[in-house]
Amino acid sequence: MKHVSVLLEKSVESLNIKPDGIYIDATLGRGGHSYEILRFLTSGHLYCIDKDIVALEESKEYLSKVSQNFTVIHDDFKNLKHILNEYKIERIDGILFDLGVSSPQFDDPNRGFSYRYDARLDMRMDQRQALSAYEITNEYSFHELLRIFKDYGEEANAKLIARAIEKKRLEKPIETTFELVEVIKSALPQKVLKKKGHPAKQVFQSLRIEVNQELEQLDEVLHLAVNKLKLDGRVVVITFHSLEDRIVKRVFQSYADEVKVNKRIPLLASQLEKPKYALLNRKPVTATEEEMELNPRSKSAKLRVLKRLEE
Repeated sequence: MKHVSVLLEKSVESLNIKPDGIYIDATLGRGGHSYEILRFLTSGHLYCIDKDIVALEESKEYLSKVSQNFTVIHDDFKNLKHILNEYKIERIDGILFDLGVSSPQFDDPNRGFSYRYDARLDMRMDQRQALSAYEITNEYSFHELLRIFKDYGEEANAKLIARAIEKKRLEKPIETTFELVEVIKSALPQKVLKKKGHPAKQVFQSLRIEVNQELEQLDEVLHLAVNKLKLDGRVVVITFHSLEDRIVKRVFQSYADEVKVNKRIPLLASQLEKPKYALLNRKPVTATEEEMELNPRSKSAKLRVLKRLEE
């Protein structure tokens, strides 16, 4: 496979894979991370989750080349609790979340993820769902568009863009990615258009997040994953924008930070409650220069790891 998984070596290394362990790849994609995990398993098992049926079908054949110790699951990782119950998984040795959209999804002109290709506004990772970028662009109110552009895209010109969309769709529906790009450009002042980077980037990001509910229940799922870890188990998360990273950082710190006590109360070191988890890297791991050259999309990637120290 030509797809290059982001932070592949470091993320698999961070899982500290046990040959007989139980692992979950919560975002299978094209199987790059899962393939490497399977190479280390003997009697262990890997559960691979993805809501993109195309990714599952392609990856299943790819993974079978290295091992049969895996199960593919067509679902969303936000349903992790249900998945664990269904497969009777009590505890896990590690779980990997590679958040965001995979390169093949971006590079498929028919999926409508990218402003580089002219396609129907879609952006659905799971083709079974009804909501797409088309419905959001043409049916969300001005205030709803403003909210997602500001909250999910951190777009400084969110109001101008939302107004332009509202006005344009009165004439006719905005149907394609290029039509949306033109509306965005028409709303922005020349000084903004002259800046480095594509003017539609943040709006497309916000639409993608809204379509796929990428931030919905992330906090809850991370808490569940952390509490399902066995001793020395790891939760490994790769994020691609600040909104995701802030959630991961906050959740991980809530488990790894020492319990604060009143300094005026005399306590021995042995009496202090120690955290049951530890951050393996205080600062997120980022891609090397070499990796960024091979895979430009890795530039924004950040990896954080939480380890269970005691039961």
